[in-house]
Amino acid sequence: MAWFALARCLFVAAVAYAAAILQPFTLGVAVNVLFALALAALVVVFETRLRATAMSRVFGGLIGSAIGLAIAHMIVSGLFWADNGDRRVEFLHSFTLIVLPYLGVVLGAKHGEWLEPSRLLTLFRSAAPLRRYKVLDTSVIIDGRIADVCETGFVDGTLVIPQFVLKELQLVADSADSLKRNRGRRGLDILQKIQKMAGVEVTISDLDFPDIREVDLKLIELARSLQGKIVTNDFNLNKVAQLRGVEVLNVNELANSLKPVVLPGEIMKVFILKEGKEYNQGVAYLDDGTMVVVDNARKMISKTIDIVVTSVLQTTAGKMIFGRFIEAAVPASAPASVATTQGSTTPAPTPAAVRASATPQPQQT
Repeated sequence: MAWFALARCLFVAAVAYAAAILQPFTLGVAVNVLFALALAALVVVFETRLRATAMSRVFGGLIGSAIGLAIAHMIVSGLFWADNGDRRVEFLHSFTLIVLPYLGVVLGAKHGEWLEPSRLLTLFRSAAPLRRYKVLDTSVIIDGRIADVCETGFVDGTLVIPQFVLKELQLVADSADSLKRNRGRRGLDILQKIQKMAGVEVTISDLDFPDIREVDLKLIELARSLQGKIVTNDFNLNKVAQLRGVEVLNVNELANSLKPVVLPGEIMKVFILKEGKEYNQGVAYLDDGTMVVVDNARKMISKTIDIVVTSVLQTTAGKMIFGRFIEAAVPASAPASVATTQGSTTPAPTPAAVRASATPQPQQT
């Protein structure tokens, strides 16, 4: 940064010195120097904005302006028969020399990604399919499951990692908070693991959008310019991208779709981990993290029991299973068998009779 500041100072001083020596305006040295400083400031502002632009867009703008200038020169040369002394003809020449280079700069900068070698090859191979880009965001990199999906071979195309996402990961990895620091380092390790996988193409994109500050909006614009898809597990980014017409691959939705299907009435064996929110409820979790809410299981905490599935609820956050624990009933023939072994045919007393016999009777006087 110090070299850039020094180069800018030297540039501004040189422009001011040239204006003071040459004096293009006959209004004094001070006015010429102020005019030169204003021009130098505009050039410095343009240079700072240009540094944040991808080189492919810069080359595209330069090539487009050159092509536009050449076409304008041919048009002006073709109008040799016109009266050059006419003000309308002079204005037409000037307008042509201005508007065509301008259109070339705008169109060339917008489609500058076609200057990439992979895109240039597709111009000569019409039968070859276009590259399918998958843009990774920060959350899915830190999550880490994308590495397992890539390793299975279900992800095709090119994985694009934007430079601003790498910068955000580096900031998280250098955080003073130990939890954030570990998450950032985990994300960098996941990227390194993906780059070493065979059959997975990974590219770092320098394309940036300096007018946009939010990283999510930059991801949407990058995916739109590459005609690719965003890979994320962020719910908000998923919704915003769909509203803007960009396709999204949500890792959470993929994980939910791969969970085993459970139907009401099935018997499951679960481990009751903690107490539920409602009365007499217990909570268990499957191996994939699915929550199971069990009625009549509060007293069975820290035990493995069999439950009957009553319903399944699918939400945006995941799947929830509701079940009921049925206690083992006491065999009805147990009291009768006891009475038979004692050689008595008297039937077993009913609960109402037992309560009546246990009630104290009033003493007679």
